[in-house]
Formats: sequence, structure tokens, C-alpha cells
Amino acid sequence: MSDVTDVVNPATEQVIALIPINGVEATDEAVARAHAAGPAWRAVAPADRARLMRRFAATVEDHHEELAQLETANVGKPIGESRDEVAMVAEVLYFYAGAVDKHRGATVPVAGGVDMTFHEPLGVVGAIIPWNFPVAITSWKVGPALATGNTIVVKPAEITPLTAVRLAELGLEAGLPEGVLQVVTGKGSVVGTRLAEHPDVAKIAFTGSTEVGRDVMSRASGTIKRVTLELGGKSASVVFADADLKRAAASAPGGMFANAGQDCCARSRILVQRGAMDEFLDLLADAVRSWTVGDPTDPDIKMGPMVTAAHRGVVAGFMDEGMGAPGGPVASHTAGAVPDGPGYWFPPTVVAPADPGWRMAREEIFGPIVAVIPFDDEDEAVRLANDTPYGLSGSIWTRDGARSLRMARAVQAGNLSVNSNSSVRVQTSFGGMKQSGFGRELGLEALASYTEVKNVFVATDD
Repeated sequence: MSDVTDVVNPATEQVIALIPINGVEATDEAVARAHAAGPAWRAVAPADRARLMRRFAATVEDHHEELAQLETANVGKPIGESRDEVAMVAEVLYFYAGAVDKHRGATVPVAGGVDMTFHEPLGVVGAIIPWNFPVAITSWKVGPALATGNTIVVKPAEITPLTAVRLAELGLEAGLPEGVLQVVTGKGSVVGTRLAEHPDVAKIAFTGSTEVGRDVMSRASGTIKRVTLELGGKSASVVFADADLKRAAASAPGGMFANAGQDCCARSRILVQRGAMDEFLDLLADAVRSWTVGDPTDPDIKMGPMVTAAHRGVVAGFMDEGMGAPGGPVASHTAGAVPDGPGYWFPPTVVAPADPGWRMAREEIFGPIVAVIPFDDEDEAVRLANDTPYGLSGSIWTRDGARSLRMARAVQAGNLSVNSNSSVRVQTSFGGMKQSGFGRELGLEALASYTEVKNVFVATDD
């Protein structure tokens, strides 16, 4: 019998569930079940597989509020965000149900016969899920994996496993065969490591920190697994003086404080053209002060707590940098209010002007702190935006159409928005450049990461 661990509500600090801490044996058993279920799942007719996935999506919709409340209790995110994310889960499953018979091969003109390609499933997929968006990111991997005929074993984060576990239960209720979708709870150092090294796991789909991603890729190399990595980010929102400053400032809190800043796409750097700096900061201060922090079950609340006390401490450490005096505290420009009492609260905080050499301007904070950095011209904006090992997301704010296209091509990031802070849509690909990872999730592009291309030549000459 496995040990169990407490699951804690970060807004109340109360234990809300006990979850098994599984080990290598349970992981191996899950992989064996997935491997055994693979041939029958692969043989399901495309129309029938699509029908099962649509039924799965409809079952998620039927349990929408249950899943949203569970996500809010486990992660601490506002209920409005959780409801949106559960709606996305259903949308992902519907999208990939529709893609089952759209991932087509090709016929290739050659001499002496007919040449064709097939997209074939890899086999057992291991999915390692982060703690910040557990239900949504689980679906990002489950959807394309099942659509292309793979089976999948999901390892959720130890501290936020509840919605992934429930999602797998709903899959069974919807009619998915046993072994096709499984969740194994436990430590990443044990369950995640075993999935990365297991000889019967054909692919690892990992979302998490760049540091852990390096380890996963190294361990997967022993069996030449296919790997996709969605890793850290240090995204920049670039605001030019000709932008609609009111709109940019009003949108900024959502781009940096949603999910309490615990988002790899968070625009934790705002680069502002020097001539617009004062006006933008005044507008931003008003927007931040209206960014309410508190009970995440309240629909009017915009930000909840940090996920754990330990993580809050890590985030707070970014405020220890000096403003010209080594070791002195940063003087923040604007900070919101947080509730008293239990909960891992941290105020939404704007630091301005920040030095681009400071740690908060270079490292992923994963919390509600944003560094506002001035720039003079377009060339400097590009240099500052790209002065990071990461390349996941970002925004460009300008009324100049030509400039927006120049910047979009020059900034090294996999997902960019112009006059918006939006990063994710089910229909479009999502992924990073540089040390933000490789491979793409969502959109039709994700299907390629879950299949092998097989080429077949049939001779027709006598």
C-alpha cells in the first residue's frame, strides 16, 4: 500500500484531500496497462474514436462546476479563471475529436510505383504536468495523444493532482477503455523519473521548469524517447509611445498577475518607451490598485494566493535586490492590498524603474511581481526583449502596423500578441524558442508530436 500526502487549499491552509504517493511499482503497472490497451485503442475506427472523445468532452461539460471548484480549492486561482480553464478542457477534447480523421498522410510522385506516408501512433505517452494549470495542461496532452491512437499515463504535480485524477475518472465514465488514460500520483523524482526512463514509454510530454526539463530530456535519451518540452519564460510586454497607453495599462495586470503570476507566459517585464514612461506608470498604478486579491471562490476576486508558503518565500526573495545599494530593498512603484489571516498571500507588485541587470528582470519569478524597464528606440526594445535565455511569449503595443510586424519577426518568442496579452488558443500552436523548450502543443501542429511518419513504396512496374 502506498503512502499518502496532504493536499492543501492555499487560500485557507486547510487539508482538503489525501492523495497516494505512488512509486516505481505502481508506475510500471500503469505503463503495462497502457501498453496492453494500445493495440485495441489504435484499432478503434476513427469515427468511433472521435465519438468517444466527444462524449468525454460532453462529460467534462456536465461536470464543469465540480471541476472548476476543485481546481480553485487545490490551486488557489480565482473561480472565474478555473471556470474558463475547464471550458478550455472541453474545447480541447472537442477540437481533437474533430482532428482524428484530419491528420492525413500524402501520396508522393515517384518513378516505378506509388509512394505514400502514414502517421502512426507512438504507443504509450508519459505526460508530466505542472502545478499551475493542472486541468488545462493535462487536456493539452491527453487530447492529441488519444486522437492519434496513443495511450497515456499522466503524472500530475504532487501538490495539485485533484483535477487530473477526476478528469481520468470522467474519461472512464464517458466510455474510454481501461488503460487508455491513467493518472499516477507521486513525486516527480520517482514517478516522473520512471516514466522518462521506462523502455515501454515512447514519448514524454513535459511542462515545467527549464531545470527539470533538462533532467527529463537527459533521462529520456537513454531509450531515445520522443520528447516535447514546454518550459520557463521571461516574457516581455513592449509598449511604444504611440500605443494606446490606456488599453495597454488596463490589460497589463491580466498579463502579469493572472493566476498570481504563476504562469510561464506572464509578462514579468514591461519595456516602456522612455517618453511614455510617466503616463504609463500612472495608468498602470490605477489598474493595479483595482486588482482585487482575496477569497478565490468569490467571482469578483481577480487574484488568489500563491500555491504554497515555500513558493511565496521564493517570490518574496526577488524583492531583496538593491536600488543602487547592494543588499538594500527594492522600492516598489505600486503594490496592491492582500487579506489578513490564513492563506499564502502576496500583493501584486510593480517595480519601476527596474534595472535590466537585476535578477527580477532576468530570472523567471513565477509570482505577481513585474519589472518596468525603460527603452529609447526600437533597436533597444528588441535587444532588451531578447536579452534572456527564454523565448516563450510576449506582447507588442503600438499603433504602427509596420513596426508591429518588424517587432513580431525580431522578438525571439514562440507566441507573440500585438495590442493584446493573449497567449493561448486551442486552435493555434503553443510552444517556445531557446530554453523555453521545443515542440508544439494545441492546434493541428500538436498532432505531429504524437505520431511517427511511415513511408511506404508500392512498385507498379512489371
